[in-house]
Amino acid sequence: MLAGRPSKPFLPPPLARFEPGRAVDQRRNELRRRILARRGQMSAEERRTKSTLITERLLVMPEFKRAGTIFTYINFRSEVETLSLADKCLQLGKRLCAPVTLTADRRLAACLLTNPEGELRPGYCQIPEPDISKAELVAPQEIDIVVLPGSVFDRTGGRLGYGGGYYDRFLAREAPNALRIGLAFELQILDEVPLMAHDMRLHYLLSESATQQCVVKQPH
Repeated sequence: MLAGRPSKPFLPPPLARFEPGRAVDQRRNELRRRILARRGQMSAEERRTKSTLITERLLVMPEFKRAGTIFTYINFRSEVETLSLADKCLQLGKRLCAPVTLTADRRLAACLLTNPEGELRPGYCQIPEPDISKAELVAPQEIDIVVLPGSVFDRTGGRLGYGGGYYDRFLAREAPNALRIGLAFELQILDEVPLMAHDMRLHYLLSESATQQCVVKQPH
């Protein structure tokens, strides 16, 4: 087991770090392209091995052990794999939910997942997701932990998704009190990610090498 004590947390960076305008959009898009290309070069075996290490880090976190309802992305393409995490959540008696992307409303819906192998189907951009016409909806305010994917990360909680802003809106508007945990391979982590004002920082970032506390979660 990879218990270990989380690294010393960083305080949120100053507001001056937020970068508006076209130039930062170009920087962000270039970072996405570069890092995703590197991630895509990983072999399936390497991705599986490192994903297992990352999952083990999450499972031993006290916050995870205490949590009742877990909202996790379902991995797609070269992302950190989460199906074994989903299965483990169910084995541990957690209430598990996964996102469904509602493009017309530009938001995510949290849908209960009880049998990932049987209930997932290709959804938005062919990403596996529950069938919203059959699945039970979970109230976002009941979610204890949101497990996030992403393209680029830094150790102060900065995260770039894939450009749609779905997770940032979900966290800010619907699940503001949930603990935000990002999963990343080390090759996705930079010294600094150019952020914009709407970007939601992570509380924790987990890689195959470290459990990093980024921003201290305030009690509510």
